[in-house]
Amino acid sequence: MTNLGDLEIFAKVVSTGSMSLAGRALGFSPAVVSKRIKRLEDRLGTRLLQRTTRQISLTEAGQGFYDRVLGILAGLEEAEFYISGRSAQMHGTLKISAPTSFGRMHIAPHLKAFMEANPELAINLVLTDEFSDIVGGGFDLAIRIAELTDSSLVARRLAPVRRLLCASPDYLAAHGEPGDIGDLKHHRCLPAHNGDTWRLNGPDGMISLRPEGMLITNSSEVIRETVIAGLGIALRSTWDIGEELKAGRLVQVLPAYEGSHNVTLSAVYPSRQFLPAKVRLFIDYLAELYGPVPYWER
Repeated sequence: MTNLGDLEIFAKVVSTGSMSLAGRALGFSPAVVSKRIKRLEDRLGTRLLQRTTRQISLTEAGQGFYDRVLGILAGLEEAEFYISGRSAQMHGTLKISAPTSFGRMHIAPHLKAFMEANPELAINLVLTDEFSDIVGGGFDLAIRIAELTDSSLVARRLAPVRRLLCASPDYLAAHGEPGDIGDLKHHRCLPAHNGDTWRLNGPDGMISLRPEGMLITNSSEVIRETVIAGLGIALRSTWDIGEELKAGRLVQVLPAYEGSHNVTLSAVYPSRQFLPAKVRLFIDYLAELYGPVPYWER
């Protein structure tokens, strides 16, 4: 029978893409990792990994084996979780990818409570506005705000996402408030990325428009600050501007129109038969924290 430790080493090599990184994570030298992988391949009678001086990739047989090994390892963790219950301490590292602004505003402030409840579980939180390669990057899960289309991943909805057209009172006092959607062409609009299309649900269904603006930036946080400062009209999520709306620093305009309701806040993880206990625990924590009516909308 194949040694379970060899399976763990193999999975870690694939997820990190490196024998040295896998060894560092598991406390082995690269030489030991290489020896254990060779032992596994000899036992199976097939090559699992293609090795070059620059990268490691899976063979066709290795890919099929890896998919099944993930299920085995996750199943063992699930079985331990079932026996020990939620009172047991989680161990290891949970690697998470999340959008920059959302992670800073709505994940980081809540890590203290989660980590105090699970002091043996380390968190590796990577903030990026690009969609991370979950498997290739070795992530346990990713938090995404999007219309999800990747069927190779499993997603659990954490909260609805409402996106509103908004502007500052100073901007509206100086430029007037648009009376209908067509008036936006006479206003300064602030798309999050130059050339972005706004997809809006309105009284007559879904419409798409390409707002024109004088500001070009790849930073959503820059758009947030400039709409608050009174530079123009932006389409922003309530999780991003909820406090400003409550305080009156921003005002919703054209309330009959909102961003596409197909955009959701979701936890995404690789498709597998069993969900590792540490991943399920964190997803449950976020789902309870946010809920169907998230705190930023209350």
